[in-house]
Amino acid sequence: MFSILLALTSAVAYGASDFVGGLASRYSRAMSVVLIAYPVSFIIFAVAAPFVGQPIELTSLLWGAGSGIVMALATVWFYSAMAQGPMNVISPLTAVIVTVLPVVVGLFLGEQLSTGAFIGVGLAVVAVLLVSREPQLPYPATRPFTARIAWLTIGTGVGMALSFIFTDQIPQGTGLWPLVAARGAASMAIIVAALSSKQLALPPRTALVLALMVGAFDVIANGAMLFAFQAGLLSIGSALISLYPAITIALAMLVLREKTSLLQVVGLALSASAILTISLTQ
Repeated sequence: MFSILLALTSAVAYGASDFVGGLASRYSRAMSVVLIAYPVSFIIFAVAAPFVGQPIELTSLLWGAGSGIVMALATVWFYSAMAQGPMNVISPLTAVIVTVLPVVVGLFLGEQLSTGAFIGVGLAVVAVLLVSREPQLPYPATRPFTARIAWLTIGTGVGMALSFIFTDQIPQGTGLWPLVAARGAASMAIIVAALSSKQLALPPRTALVLALMVGAFDVIANGAMLFAFQAGLLSIGSALISLYPAITIALAMLVLREKTSLLQVVGLALSASAILTISLTQ
């Protein structure tokens, strides 16, 4: 049960991070927001890690760095895909890959799920698909889902899923040092991407404050995810963490009074059902 609570904490923090990041992107380029958020989370982890008192181990640092790099690449690919392609296709396809791939890997590695847990994971997959579905446009799409956009979307989903999988491989007893490596590597990757695309710029003041909040939420999300995987199963933890779009949608409804589609409301209800089902069967 403790691993489930940690996974849900990670989902809430990821969802809040996406929500605040979305607000920040209204005032600045998304790349500028990430350029602040990732180094901030790196600094927080670097300051906190010595106080946890665990040893530095090369294997855990490598898994952490790998997790950070693939997540950074996925972030760049996601922004590129969303800027050029149809959001109502890209978002749900990415979400399904992120949800399903770690579950498949977990089962391949020998994890065993009860029938109830399988049902809960299945509900989570459907919930993420529905919640992530953007409303249909009332006019023909002007941004087609080209082969390039398809590869960027698949790369985004696989990259995010691999970040989960790599984090799950971090050995226990290494504290926060792997997350220091993860966010350090991710920060360097984002800076290189910003330099290559000539987007290395600080956001304006309003977006800067929000970007700092994104970094703080990122620390909570990644810290909770690491310990959730160490305390439980990759398949269960990743399915629960992947419900984070439901948190983003719920915050948009509550804070911004944004309207949601019927499918998204159904997805929110299925998210709650998935959490309840998994909790009662673990």
